[in-house]
Amino acid sequence: MSDLSPEADPAPEAAPEAPSTAEGVVARSTGSWYDVLLPDGERIQARARGKFRLIAEEIDETNPVAVGDHVEIRLEDDGTALITDIRPRTTKLSRRAAGRRHSREHVLVANVDAAWCVQSVFAPKFNSGFVDRVLVMAEAYGVEAGVVINKADLMVGHKKAEEAIGFWISLYESLGYPVLLTSAELGIGVDEFRDALTDRTSVVAGPSGVGKSSLLNAVDPALDLRTGEVSQKTQKGKHTTTFYTLYPLAAGGYVVDTPGIREFGLWDMTPPELGGYFVEMRPLIQDCRFPNCTHDHEPGCAVTAAVDEGTGTLERYGSYLYILASLRRGEDRGR
Repeated sequence: MSDLSPEADPAPEAAPEAPSTAEGVVARSTGSWYDVLLPDGERIQARARGKFRLIAEEIDETNPVAVGDHVEIRLEDDGTALITDIRPRTTKLSRRAAGRRHSREHVLVANVDAAWCVQSVFAPKFNSGFVDRVLVMAEAYGVEAGVVINKADLMVGHKKAEEAIGFWISLYESLGYPVLLTSAELGIGVDEFRDALTDRTSVVAGPSGVGKSSLLNAVDPALDLRTGEVSQKTQKGKHTTTFYTLYPLAAGGYVVDTPGIREFGLWDMTPPELGGYFVEMRPLIQDCRFPNCTHDHEPGCAVTAAVDEGTGTLERYGSYLYILASLRRGEDRGR
């Protein structure tokens, strides 16, 4: 008797498994590899697609992917990942790439809410010119900024230092910038700095030796960042933070610790634009006789008139002239 039952259909071939994808934030860049922080706290090493480097070349950037970038990754079989997409940046901070005659933009960090310029009372001494460059950069990119003056413990018993630091605190606060006086050694101002960082993405920037990493360790001991000493001969710090690195904070939010910055060339700025990023000059500029006034030699300049009358800040104006001169020499990059 023949078997009249219908022939069984062959089992369908299993569809190839779709590559697993995830979204995260770039926590560290070492050049060709990136640490991507996933929402569950895992970190995974990733490479970037070659097309991103080509795009960076086209728009005159040195780095196609920056710390703070929100990215999509494809997980690979070897436990690493490939960055397949970079989300549009809400903010960024950039400087002129160091050591290039025909310079390009170097994006320091992306998608930050606030930038804190960290200086110290001594060892190394407070550098207002550096502070002003950081504040100008933050103003140019629409990022909130503040100043931290660390190592307040070194000021105890030094009346002249107290007066000098008090002057700078009053000056920057009068311009609307928050200023925190801190000491990682004594715990001064640590709670206030922690509150300022909580539930935000912030970057701390400053020269080597001002105590950025020590201060962040005081804010969140779980970070356990490497710290170093200041050279007694040069009074300059030694690099302990090697790469820009983003860390989650126990209290909420993220902070980017940065290597000590010695060269800080402004990017994509022309001499007539500079005054607009000094907050005290901004309301005066409309009263200048010439629309492209650079506020150093032109007749009918409202800014120089304010300085002459004593209503403008001489120290900040001197800083402005120094940056203006570097823009004209091409040490900073104009368009």
